[in-house]
Amino acid sequence: MTGPVGGFEDLSADVLADAAAAFGLLASSARLHIMWALSQGECDVTRLAERVGGALPAVSQHLAKLKLAGLVRSRREGRRQVYYVDDPDIVTVVRVMVGQLTARSHHALAPVRELRGTDG
Repeated sequence: MTGPVGGFEDLSADVLADAAAAFGLLASSARLHIMWALSQGECDVTRLAERVGGALPAVSQHLAKLKLAGLVRSRREGRRQVYYVDDPDIVTVVRVMVGQLTARSHHALAPVRELRGTDG
């Protein structure tokens, strides 16, 4: 980190790259839906696939990516693997973003929808 800017420390390139990678994983609507569901409470992969309306293999792959990135964790309960978000700050980020967008009117969301696909 370098010197303070506006009362905050400037960010290192490593921190920015890590943050961008985490936000990149959440840029997938499927993974964001999984994170939203897990922010409401822990769940096994079968129940999670039902909640998000995804195919079990696809949800498992998304969970593997989120787990590898350290955004979710899992534990074994008998034959089931139970997934959860162990970081309250990640839960807060997901809840704030989704909550704010949900609260806005359809008109206010139009600019966000127009941006979809422009990174590609």
